[in-house]
Amino acid sequence: MKFMKLGSKPDSFQTDGNNVRYVASELATDIVVNVGDIKFYLHKFPLLSKSSHLQKLVASADDGNDEVNIHDIPGGPVVFEICAKFCYGMTVTLNAYNVVAARCAAEYLGMHETVEKGNLIYKVEVFLNSSIFRSWKDSIIVLQTTKSLLPLSEELKLSSHCIDAISSKASGDVSKVDWSYTYNRKKLPEENGNDPTWNGVRSRTVPKDWWVEDLCDLEIDLYKRVIVSITNKGIVPHEVIGEALKAYAVRKLPGFGKGGIQCGDVSKARTVLDAIVCLLPAERGSVSCGFLLKLLKASILADLGEMPKRELVKRIGQQLEEASVSDLLIPSQNGETTIYDVCVVQQILKEFMMQEANAATEGDEIQEARKPGILSEASKLMVAKLVDGYLAEIAKDPHLPLSLFVDLAEMVSSISRPAHDGLYRAIDMFLKVHPGISKSERKRICRLMDCKKLSVDACMHAVQNERLPLRVVVQVLFFEQVRAAASSGSSTPDLPKVLKDLNSASHGSSRTATTNTEEDWDAVASAEELRALKGELAALRLGNGSISERNGGDSRSHNNDRAAISKMKSLLMSKKIFSKIWSSKGGGQGENSGSDSSESLGSANLEEAKSTPSRRGRHSVS
Repeated sequence: MKFMKLGSKPDSFQTDGNNVRYVASELATDIVVNVGDIKFYLHKFPLLSKSSHLQKLVASADDGNDEVNIHDIPGGPVVFEICAKFCYGMTVTLNAYNVVAARCAAEYLGMHETVEKGNLIYKVEVFLNSSIFRSWKDSIIVLQTTKSLLPLSEELKLSSHCIDAISSKASGDVSKVDWSYTYNRKKLPEENGNDPTWNGVRSRTVPKDWWVEDLCDLEIDLYKRVIVSITNKGIVPHEVIGEALKAYAVRKLPGFGKGGIQCGDVSKARTVLDAIVCLLPAERGSVSCGFLLKLLKASILADLGEMPKRELVKRIGQQLEEASVSDLLIPSQNGETTIYDVCVVQQILKEFMMQEANAATEGDEIQEARKPGILSEASKLMVAKLVDGYLAEIAKDPHLPLSLFVDLAEMVSSISRPAHDGLYRAIDMFLKVHPGISKSERKRICRLMDCKKLSVDACMHAVQNERLPLRVVVQVLFFEQVRAAASSGSSTPDLPKVLKDLNSASHGSSRTATTNTEEDWDAVASAEELRALKGELAALRLGNGSISERNGGDSRSHNNDRAAISKMKSLLMSKKIFSKIWSSKGGGQGENSGSDSSESLGSANLEEAKSTPSRRGRHSVS
């Protein structure tokens, strides 16, 4: 720490009790200065020769009254004593902790060069400019002391000079930074003397963010001004600014690193959060999505205003592919029935999906500048996988409404995923935690997934899953049979019309009459039905494999497929599932799901079994 000594005479100030200070001298004192509750018994000549303010006070005093009051002097009795000792020529030491107070008190007392050359104001200014503002740590300490001396410290531009000195050093050439600047950091092994091979030369490269921890000592109002000054210089990368904000949030908001806040002073937490949101660099990727989500969680807990929260939601939506499922698990506010705040995640997802639409309305130049961040296929797939994982977590909430689950899943239905295993796990979890939902609700949630996009492992789980409607189980079995037929070299049968009609009916909402057959079809599969269906599937696979080995050619393969489908038909017909479908296969038109969900298993292949063997082009359902 830098310091400066003024004066050469020994200190002869003495104390008489708790409230009296006097100068030990052969000359009797001739003036009493009251500062707060302390009385200073001093001599007029040394004081009045350097202080214009004391000259005026003494001149305006009543005759015979040698007592003056200066209760409002900056720094109080301690700093007045420094000024008084300077007037007597006694030794005083100025450092980073008292120099601002001395400067303000000297201004108050009018200790200018016009009163006497080499006065205290001049001496302090020389010390500030030659030493304090050139030292990183001293500049930070001095800036902290200016707050207690407002408004005079602002009027004298002491705060501004400190801020400019700090921001200039933070924006300077990193190669010229000495490690002693970062006084808050832990020392390196060689600096502790623990490295016997160290030759005294620093070999480590100074990181660009060397200054971020040091600034965390500042209160939020001063910190905000420093960061704004650093940003305005335009030299420090925006990623480093983002790292500085993250370090400050962790330091000033207890519990922030764990996704919450444990601050007793909520108003202070709001002030810190509001400032950090305002200071976030505009550049995309300057801070991580995880940090933004922690800010959002803390903002919700602290009941921050709507504007900062909307800004965070927008920023998170622009880089949602970087998030993790745990990041999105934002606890609900008191009074909410659900465990997690699903609505805010819907808003974030909406912002993500809107990027493409917004890009279409912007000019080519703007699009080119933002091109890397605008919904690449990889980003879409990552977000779809993220949503699947998030759905699986919130599905564990017994109070989660089906509508919220379905609405969130449908928001990413336009993103074509290669696999629906994640979505299946989420649906299965919801069905497990919500066993009391109706058949129509069970049908609605299962309609979200595409059975053709389930992996072999997911299919094996699904065909043993007693929580799924029978319709879905049979769909899975059928498409597993199609997959087995394709892998064995036989031709893959198309989805015939009756199967497509069944799928459309399963998605349709225009059908109001529900028959017993339809109810059976949407009912949860029993254990016996699952065993029967799996056994038949195994037999079909075995039959297809042996026939394929014995017979070659497309016509044989086609006959094998027809035989397999015929067996599937006989199994399903034995359960009286398709009686209604056969009687009305030319009837009602259903709605499709609007997602890439499968076109339900079904009856279509049964119709193909009894129709002409000529094959139409493959129907795409992906």
